[in-house]
Amino acid sequence: MKFKDKTVIITGGNSGIGKAAAILFAREGAKIMVADLSDAIDAELAEAVAQAGSEVSFVKVNVTKPEEIEKMIEQTLSLWGRFDILVNSAGILGPRIRTEKYPEEDFDKIIDVNVKGLWYCMKLALRYFMEQRSGTIVNIASVAGHLGMVGHIAYAASKHAVVGMTKTAAIEFAKHGIRINAVCPGFTQTPMLEGADTDAAYLEALQYATPMKRFGKPEEIASAILYLAAEEASFITGQSVIVDGGLILQ
Repeated sequence: MKFKDKTVIITGGNSGIGKAAAILFAREGAKIMVADLSDAIDAELAEAVAQAGSEVSFVKVNVTKPEEIEKMIEQTLSLWGRFDILVNSAGILGPRIRTEKYPEEDFDKIIDVNVKGLWYCMKLALRYFMEQRSGTIVNIASVAGHLGMVGHIAYAASKHAVVGMTKTAAIEFAKHGIRINAVCPGFTQTPMLEGADTDAAYLEALQYATPMKRFGKPEEIASAILYLAAEEASFITGQSVIVDGGLILQ
């Protein structure tokens, strides 16, 4: 098992890509701290981790509040005595509205969660990783961090920021034995995508725009997360791995 005796914190871990990653990590022996805005752990996730023979705990966290992130890390250390891997999967998409009409309150909310929230998580995790001189962070960015995304100026801006923060932190902490990478999914079949737009024609167009003519599966994105967190990727840092069915090639 690749992650036996390792402890992983996954923000946004109750659904979508975060949930898929939690299950795959558990199957590889990791102990999982699921951090999410929900009030309790997803029942299907808890059952999957139990079937994998691993351990899971849950903490309710709003990533825009640093004190809750500190509690998340403290609870992990109290429970298992170690913290090895952080997966920053918490994020929001926001409404699909053209730039000149985009509401400031929605813009601010997306930046608060996707940029500042992720930065808070990295910042506080890195303080602990510095003490132990090891640790791995995988940030969930997006193919929108490399392209424009019509109707989603705030989301695209936030994911460009995640790519930039990943590169910067990777340079700063490489000499301390800490690796930081990002995964950039294309259109993926998650609750965030499904809840973002009820326009069936629009969702069909997104699939058609992808050369593989389908949405990605959360497990496919999660596989890239596990690779970057594993020992096999020990010489990889500061990279943004695109998992998008070829979308960026067009």
